Amino acid sequence: MLWNKARRSTNVNDTREGKDARKPTGLVLGAGLAFALTGAGVYTALSPTQETPSEQNTSRFPVPAVDPQLTFVQAVLGDTEDTWKDLFAQTGKHYPEPTLTLFGNGVNSGCGYVGSGGGPFYCPTNKQVYLDLEFFRIMAERYSVAGDFAQAYIIAHEVGHHVQLELGLSEPLEKALNEDRPVIGDGGLEVRGELQADCLAGVWAHHAQKRHEWLEPGDIDVALNAASTFGDDYLQALSKGNVLPETFSHGTSQQRQHWFTQGFTVGAVDACDTFTAETL
Repeated sequence: MLWNKARRSTNVNDTREGKDARKPTGLVLGAGLAFALTGAGVYTALSPTQETPSEQNTSRFPVPAVDPQLTFVQAVLGDTEDTWKDLFAQTGKHYPEPTLTLFGNGVNSGCGYVGSGGGPFYCPTNKQVYLDLEFFRIMAERYSVAGDFAQAYIIAHEVGHHVQLELGLSEPLEKALNEDRPVIGDGGLEVRGELQADCLAGVWAHHAQKRHEWLEPGDIDVALNAASTFGDDYLQALSKGNVLPETFSHGTSQQRQHWFTQGFTVGAVDACDTFTAETL
C-alpha cells in the first residue's frame, strides 16, 4: 500500500508518552475486529485481545521524533476525510471530520476508560476514534494479521461508524438500544451495524484506489484476512472451541469479508444497507 500518496490529516491527537518530541499535528514529519457496540455506546474492536497485566507491554520506549506509524495513521485518516467529504458533498451534505486520538497505557474517552492493548473504538458521544498502536502489534503477533492495508481497514471501519452516525444509517440499532431491546445474535441489529461499517470501509477503499492507485499485490487479501480473522465464529472457535451464534455481535468471517468486498466493488453507500438485507 503506497500510503504516502495520501494527504495527512491534522485531526490526529497524539496523547502517547513521549509526544513532546513531536509536533502535535505531525505536519513537519516525514515518513491496525471484531467491533462491538457496548452498553456505554462505544464502538470498539476485538475485546478478546485485551491482555492480562502479565502480558501487557509494561515498558514503553520514547517515541522517536520521526514516527512512521504516526504519519501512516495521519495519511489513512486524511484520505478517509477526502473520500467522505466528496461523497457527502455529492448529496448536498457536509462531512464533519472526526478526531482520532492516539493513546498508550489507557485513555479516558468520552465513552469511559479503556486500558492499554484494547482494540480501536469509536465513541459517538464526542465523535472521536481512539487507537492504541500497540493493538497493531497484538494483531500481527497473536492473530497473524499484518500489513498496512489491514491496519487501514481497521481505521476505516471505525470511521465508518462515524459516517453511520452522521448519515443516520444505523438508526434502527440506535433506536433498539434506546428502547433497551435485544440487539446481539446472528442476524441481529448489532451485527448489521458492524457489517455496515465494514461495507463503508470498502466504499472508502474503492474511492481511495481510484484516486491514488496505491494498492499493491496482496493488499486486498490482507484486508480480507483481517475481516475473516475477526469474525465472531472464528474468534469463538479459537478461544472457546465452540461457536454460539446467539452471542454474535460482529458477524461471521464470511459475512465480514462479503460486506467489505461489497463496498469495495460497488463504491456506493447505497450498497451498504445491511439493516434491510434479507441475507447477510
